[in-house]
Amino acid sequence: MSVLATARRSSLLPQTGRDARLATRAGGFKGQTAGVAPGYVQGNLAILPGDVAGDFLRFCQLNPKPCPLLAASAPGDFRLPTLADDLDIRTDLPRYRVFRHGELIDEPTDIRGHWRSDLVAFVLGCSFSFEEALIEGGIELRHITLNVTVPMYRTSIATMPAGPFHGPMVVSMRPMKPADAIRAIQITTRFPAVHGAPIHVGKPELIGIADLMKPDYGDPLPIGADEIPVFWACGVTPQSVVATAKPEFCITHYPGCMLVTDRRNSEFAIM
Repeated sequence: MSVLATARRSSLLPQTGRDARLATRAGGFKGQTAGVAPGYVQGNLAILPGDVAGDFLRFCQLNPKPCPLLAASAPGDFRLPTLADDLDIRTDLPRYRVFRHGELIDEPTDIRGHWRSDLVAFVLGCSFSFEEALIEGGIELRHITLNVTVPMYRTSIATMPAGPFHGPMVVSMRPMKPADAIRAIQITTRFPAVHGAPIHVGKPELIGIADLMKPDYGDPLPIGADEIPVFWACGVTPQSVVATAKPEFCITHYPGCMLVTDRRNSEFAIM
């Protein structure tokens, strides 16, 4: 996609968190949320029954890089007032994934039909928040340039277990020239609440990734001969953990389709 086409697409996207949620709720926005509502924090989603919610909270506390917790709801409450006043977690993401006993059973655009009074919603920090800072730093993000979903991979890096929750870390990958990779490390270190600095640079086989052109989630990206892959801990990790733990019921975001909040990215930057 050309720079002009990218700019044109950006001008058509919702420009505030509230705009994004209302457009999604009304069915007017159904795409992935990279580049949506610049400046506003986006979040990954995990919704679990109350009987395992405490264990999942502990899992997030033990694994802050892939699971940086931004907010958690009361059981049965679909609102998250610390993230936005007008927010309905059942309708405000473009697409969801619904699991039963670890098996994917649905990928709806609205989860009101799946909602239960015992469900607790967890919103986790998303790399889209630090991507804004990378773009401002003059670093190209190829998945945004090409208008595709960032590639994500299961790794050989084990998470710290909590109750039934355990499994491999998932990472997202962005190809960069070495000088840009160094700058990206400097920039994202300032955002520990939204994954922070990369966990690995270069040789994907060292973290259990056999083929960069075959991501577990998202779309493959071309990597130039003068570029290296840079890997960040990813909020899709809970989906990998769900596949291992197989809780009775779970809802997550569809990869690339995040919750857009009213919080600002600047609130989470360490200056």
